[in-house]
Amino acid sequence: MCSTTNERVTRLHEPGRVCRELLYRRMKLPKREVPAFTYQALQPNTVVKPPPKIDIFKRKPVKETVFKIYFNRGDIPCVMSGRSSKQDPTKERPVKWHCVPEQLDYCYYLPIFVDGLADMDSDTRLLAVNGAIDLIIRSPKKVLPVLPKLILPLKRAFQTRDKRIIISALQVIQLMVRLGPCVGQALVPFYRQLLAVCNLYKNINVNLGEGIDPDRNRRIGDVIEDTLKLLEYCGGPNAFINIKYMVPTYESSVFPKCEAPKPRLY
Repeated sequence: MCSTTNERVTRLHEPGRVCRELLYRRMKLPKREVPAFTYQALQPNTVVKPPPKIDIFKRKPVKETVFKIYFNRGDIPCVMSGRSSKQDPTKERPVKWHCVPEQLDYCYYLPIFVDGLADMDSDTRLLAVNGAIDLIIRSPKKVLPVLPKLILPLKRAFQTRDKRIIISALQVIQLMVRLGPCVGQALVPFYRQLLAVCNLYKNINVNLGEGIDPDRNRRIGDVIEDTLKLLEYCGGPNAFINIKYMVPTYESSVFPKCEAPKPRLY
C-alpha cells in the first residue's frame, strides 16, 4: 500500500478506488449547523438550523402590576374581610371598603383594579377581582365612560396565558356586559385586542355528553363559549361578524344556521 494519495494516483487501476475512499471519508465528516439565509448555508457539509419551537400556551408572568404597587403603598381603599367559595359573581363579595365605593372616581380606580387581574400572587389577584366586581355591581352606569381605559389591563391579563387569570378577566367582561348599559356595543371595536387569546383556548373543553358539570366556570373552554355568546347577544348587529373574524370556529347562537322552515301558505 502507498502511504500518500499522490502515489496511489500514479499506480494503475488505483484512481477510482482513491475517489471512492475520499467520498466515503467526506460522507463520514460531521456536518456543521449554520444559521439560515447566510453564506455559510451555501458551504459544503453544512446543515441549516431549524426554526426554534414556540410554545403558544407557555405562561408569561407579569413582574409587577400597578395594583400591586398601589397596594404596597396603601393606596387601595379596601381589604379582604374573608374568603368566599361562591361561584356567582353577583352575590356579596368578601371585600371591606374604607369608604363608600360609589363615591370613588371610577376613571382612576377601576383600571387599577382591572390591572390587578394579571398579578401572579393569588391573594393580591383575589382582592383585585373581588374589588373590580364589587365596583361594577355597585355602579354599572359608570363603566361605559371608563371602558377605553380597561382595554389595555384586560389585554395584559390575557397575554399572561394563565388559565386562571384568563377566566377571571372573562368573568369581569361578562359582568360588565350584563350590567353596564351599552357596554356590549361599545366593546365591538375592541374585539381585535381582546379575542385573540379566545381563539387558542376555545377548544380546550371536556365532552360530557348528556352530563352536567357544576364546575363549568372553571373550564376555560366553556367560559370562552359563554362569553362569546353574551358578546354576540349584547353587541348588536355587527358583533357576530367581528367575533367570526377573530374566532373562525365560532357559530352564531343568536342567528343559528339551521332554522325552522317557514310554513307555506296555500
